[in-house]
Amino acid sequence: MQRFTELYRALDETNATSAKVRAMTEYFAAVPAEDAAWAVYFLTGRRLRRLAAPGELRQWTLKLTGMPEWLLEETYASVGDLAETLSLLLDNVLPPPPRAHGALHVWVEQRLQTLRGRDADYRRDTLHHWWAELPTESRFVLNKMLTGAFRVGVSRRLVVRALAQASGVEPARLAHRLMGQWQPDAQFFRHLVDHEDHGEDASRPYPFFLASPLAEGPEVLGPRQDWLAEWKWDGVRGQLLRRDGHCFIWSRGEELMEGRFPEIEAAASTLPEGTVLDGEILAWQDQRPLPFNVLQQRINRLKPSARMQQKAPVIFLAYDLLEQACVDLRRQPLSERRQRLHQLLDRRCDAIQLSRPLAEDSWQTLSEQRERALSMGTEGLMLKRLESPYRVGRARGDWWKWKVAPRTIDAVLLYAQPGHGRRSNLFTDYTFGIRDGEGLVPIAKAYSGLDNSEIERLDRWIRRHTTERFGPVRAVEAMQVFELAFEGIAPSPRHKSGIALRFPRITRWRQDLAPRDADSLDDVRALLEQIRSAG
Repeated sequence: MQRFTELYRALDETNATSAKVRAMTEYFAAVPAEDAAWAVYFLTGRRLRRLAAPGELRQWTLKLTGMPEWLLEETYASVGDLAETLSLLLDNVLPPPPRAHGALHVWVEQRLQTLRGRDADYRRDTLHHWWAELPTESRFVLNKMLTGAFRVGVSRRLVVRALAQASGVEPARLAHRLMGQWQPDAQFFRHLVDHEDHGEDASRPYPFFLASPLAEGPEVLGPRQDWLAEWKWDGVRGQLLRRDGHCFIWSRGEELMEGRFPEIEAAASTLPEGTVLDGEILAWQDQRPLPFNVLQQRINRLKPSARMQQKAPVIFLAYDLLEQACVDLRRQPLSERRQRLHQLLDRRCDAIQLSRPLAEDSWQTLSEQRERALSMGTEGLMLKRLESPYRVGRARGDWWKWKVAPRTIDAVLLYAQPGHGRRSNLFTDYTFGIRDGEGLVPIAKAYSGLDNSEIERLDRWIRRHTTERFGPVRAVEAMQVFELAFEGIAPSPRHKSGIALRFPRITRWRQDLAPRDADSLDDVRALLEQIRSAG
């Protein structure tokens, strides 16, 4: 636990990529496989199943410290991180021991996981004992494991780089072995860094290849004939696997979506053995995509009813073939993979279909086609070099997303609350509203789009113009107008406005506008109807 705490501190104290990779490399080379496996687990964003709710941790801390609840909440609002808040408050009543005893895997396997299924009193008393046993920094890391908010500024790509430097195994192989489901134990870690290939789990997907945004015109990419162009579909990116007589559907977030799309699984059962498709899961009807909010009705339903399947029909629209007849095709050029994919899916018309390329033969005509994206229910175009292999992660140069300009509205700032981590002392999370008669109704939350100087200036304004407080949330005078961009719009009974915006973000602080100049609910409803009519 002490070594992992030191690693966490080293990662948290620097923004330098090389320093982060060096710290992880040294850690993986020094610790036993049992600890290294759990470190990989946490650093790649995986979480333990919840062992204690945040409310319970608050109450157990209050019992141990004897402090009033309002003081804990005020401290949390200032610090911005629950695990850190609790650790600091406990310093006032618990003298720190000299070191954190016990290996990381012992703490997780023989301590933390023994809390599962136990009653609240047992978990409280046990945790009080552990808190007293650990110094401040290790107590903080323990709290991070409990709350599941284990963000420390490293991406999976950096973890892979560190593992590659520590083991000498090529990054692509490591990235593949980290996909899918695995148990963080010594056997897993030894297999992870083994130079020999002993065969992969049949359910394991490949690492996804991600496109980069194209900021300039496509002419900078060279001749049009060197590129495949297709619509950029707005669904759930996924891989569809047919191996060992079973079908597996994986999201880009590495969630196995078993049972959620039975019509796709049924269609996949007719694919040849050893097939892996990359594509998009879409709500689909009459040969065109339905709004994303229709697909949302299916995403979290583990066993959708026949009625739900009729209400929100889905397909898997395939645009790449990664494996055929159990042979990995990722090193083959895209032109070869697409030819094989076309032969495989060309005659299909069920829940697995082919994403067909656009035929426009010049950048100019393709640009004109791109202007139809929103009416087609897509986000723009994807441009892929025909000679490109299927890479890992966001490798720039071969795949580009050429999105259309997003739609925008002007909205009024209503509420603000502090951010997390290094921004925990600044108000960076905002709620915006639009005019509805004489009042304002919330329409969206946004967390990005302002630069540091604008955030600091707005933070000072929020503190001077707060009208009410609701825990960490502050209501402010309805004076500031912002332009919000978004990717999609749909009716939503769950929102006060009756409308949901997809991926809202701030594009401009409209200090030239007054609240009366902001858009109204009628304006946004008219925009929604316009989009429906265009479709």
